[in-house]
Amino acid sequence: MLFLSALLLVLFSPFPSFAVTYNYSYSLLNRPGGSTYYRLSVSVTSSLYDYYQSKDHSTGSLSDLAKFVTPNALSPIADDLWSIYSSEEAFANGVLMIVHQIPYNESGPQKYPVETLVENEGDCDLFSFIAASIMKAGGLDVILLYYEELTHMNVGVYLLEPPSDARFDVHYFRYGGKRYYVAECTGDWNDWENGWRVGECPEEFKGVSAEIITLENCEQWSPEQVSSSLVEAASSTLTLQVSSKFVIEGMSVTVSGSISPISASENVTIYVSSDGVSWNFLEKATTNSQGHFSCTWKPRTAGTNYVRASWPGDEDYKGSDSAAYTVFVLPLYWLLAGVACIVMIIVLALIRPKKADSEAIFEETF
Repeated sequence: MLFLSALLLVLFSPFPSFAVTYNYSYSLLNRPGGSTYYRLSVSVTSSLYDYYQSKDHSTGSLSDLAKFVTPNALSPIADDLWSIYSSEEAFANGVLMIVHQIPYNESGPQKYPVETLVENEGDCDLFSFIAASIMKAGGLDVILLYYEELTHMNVGVYLLEPPSDARFDVHYFRYGGKRYYVAECTGDWNDWENGWRVGECPEEFKGVSAEIITLENCEQWSPEQVSSSLVEAASSTLTLQVSSKFVIEGMSVTVSGSISPISASENVTIYVSSDGVSWNFLEKATTNSQGHFSCTWKPRTAGTNYVRASWPGDEDYKGSDSAAYTVFVLPLYWLLAGVACIVMIIVLALIRPKKADSEAIFEETF
């Protein structure tokens, strides 16, 4: 009866649907006003997107906004940009070209860069989080600039020399004895080639004071990264299996799978969820020479649990997600109750024959 109840719960539990890889591409010039074009392809797994959607988005002060800067998650983009550009100014302008191609739309709550990339829209603060993330991932010294009286945000970029590609008078803010040049992240996505360059400042922000938000408290780690490539990346697939769909609370299941095409020494990220909506990082598993991976999972919550795997991809292949597997965790008291029932049945089975023998002896005596 207990097993049947558990089976029904698993069969009729809601199953999360995701298994989508989000793919976007951005045009780049070798320099502002240049004539050589590049095409940057970026893919984001749904697992990474769901992970950031599950994170805390609350802010209590301006300094809390630094947590929305996620350099590690976007570092593959920075790596590709450095293969195009040879100076920090050119690199920063390349980053601005990317954010200028994302359509502008007023947003409500703050969002992490991965969310904005996937949703392909945002406003000044969301674009600034992306720009600051990529610039910081690329080794640049950057800050966020918040113009309270105009409710606006952009980025400040430290450069050793004044920007040479700026078309107008350059503007900067001093902080810690350094000049942080203004990098305006909004613009017309249909005219990104003529967008703002490092050092250029929109007229309405000239002479306006800005609150400086430093990035010591930006995110230091992420479970996986986006994938980025300057060539057309091929698709990949990721499979996943679990050793059992039923497990007693406190016991473990084996999670395993493989990447196709076969890829060795790749990090696969395992995510788990107790509701199919909020996904948490479990651990990373490394593929062997056959592209296989495995790890052990001990579910912490009795009831319906979910597990899935994600591979971010690389220069040659786009990232991919596995299907999610449902695992029902039986409460420990169910096991104890089952053991108690079995013991009672055995005891009754042993007592009954003795009672029958006693009755037979009684009858023979009389």
